[in-house]
Amino acid sequence: MSTTTSNSIETTVTEALETFGAKADQITRDATWESIDIDSLDLAELAQIVDDEQGVKMEGDDMKNIKTVGDAIDFITEKKAA
Repeated sequence: MSTTTSNSIETTVTEALETFGAKADQITRDATWESIDIDSLDLAELAQIVDDEQGVKMEGDDMKNIKTVGDAIDFITEKKAA
């Protein structure tokens, strides 16, 4: 997976989280959804944005295992590489 693609994925996730109200300086790979005040409805919307912009489907079962921003970025990166 190219760095450009990884950067694109990180940008997609970060920008979406910012639109949900997360503060840019708090969005790190280690940030949990709770620590940046992202709820289940935000995660459902994030999944739709990722599908639209990156072509990766994030199902409910997938989301249960994704606990941090970094987990989400890694999951999307792995799915795009498959």
